[in-house]
Amino acid sequence: MQLNGCSGQLHPRNPAQYQRLPSLRDQAQIIDQWRDQRVARIPSVLERYGVDAWLMSQREYAEDTIWWSIKDATEHAPHRRTVVLFHRNISTLADMPNPLRWVDNTGQVWPELRSILEAYNPTRIALNTDKNIAFGGGLHVGELEVLRRELGDKWMSKTVNQPMLGIEYVAARVQGQLPYYRDLQEITWALIEETFSNKVVIPGHTTTEDLEWFYREKMLTLNVSTWNHPRVSVITPESFPGWSGTKDTVQEGDLLHVDFGISAMGMHTDTQHLAYVLRSSEGETDVPAGMKEGLKKANRMQDIVLSKMEAGKTGNEVLRECLDQMAEEDITGQIYCHPIGDWGHAPGAVMGKIKTTNDVKER
Repeated sequence: MQLNGCSGQLHPRNPAQYQRLPSLRDQAQIIDQWRDQRVARIPSVLERYGVDAWLMSQREYAEDTIWWSIKDATEHAPHRRTVVLFHRNISTLADMPNPLRWVDNTGQVWPELRSILEAYNPTRIALNTDKNIAFGGGLHVGELEVLRRELGDKWMSKTVNQPMLGIEYVAARVQGQLPYYRDLQEITWALIEETFSNKVVIPGHTTTEDLEWFYREKMLTLNVSTWNHPRVSVITPESFPGWSGTKDTVQEGDLLHVDFGISAMGMHTDTQHLAYVLRSSEGETDVPAGMKEGLKKANRMQDIVLSKMEAGKTGNEVLRECLDQMAEEDITGQIYCHPIGDWGHAPGAVMGKIKTTNDVKER
């Protein structure tokens, strides 16, 4: 068994090594510190988009998408009804907590919220009601009806839809996250290297489904989880790009593909790797030359993408520039890049899609 492209991997050690993460207790403290740093930026984001307040309301099992990124690390669901009001730290709220937060199931939250609004007198109150952007459309319809009933026309007439608030908040990273994210990525690489090895794969016996469940079981021992079930397949001209969904038995000469990510410390990875199964019974000792050449072209595509990614460009602009550069270099390939962070598919610039090379619409 040999990883196709083992020599081209970018982890700091070869082979990759499993990294030890902090205890869960320490992780919770670290995650909350990161969250506090990000929340501290919200008033400036509100000012940038001309919004005076940002209101969220949710209940257990009916959470706003943004709630998962503002909650305490030890919270696993909203308690009762949880109402959150971010503001710009001005006027009557200059010295108030930010956000203001109510956890109640008695209805007392509404007169208190109305009192706060009366004193603050915001002109534009953002609600997460966007129809196109998931990170700006997390307010459940039931909660919207409650807000209409409890706040009345006076305040509901001042509500606006501004999805960039959610996008900018969730997309924001803080300095302390990067070293831990590198550890998560190396754990991912180490897990791939172990799974795609003679230790685990027995040609003619092991199935792709066996490998998927090996990933899942091994993650439990590493104290990490996943945001999507690992997908392992045998790549054929018919199944690539995409995932065939088969439960093939791995044979010598197969090209294996995995797509999965781990989750820990409020962050996620999303990684795809290939592995070639040597035809050992026929005396094969190295990956075929054509696959090595394919790897070189794939590495060149990665360099092109990195060279074209610049602040201020849209994902579609980067995609078009990359495709033009690939055409100049006679490289036939496909680009699909997306942000990661609080979510496996996080908000931000998306470059390409699996089944299209056209411009990507908002999501």
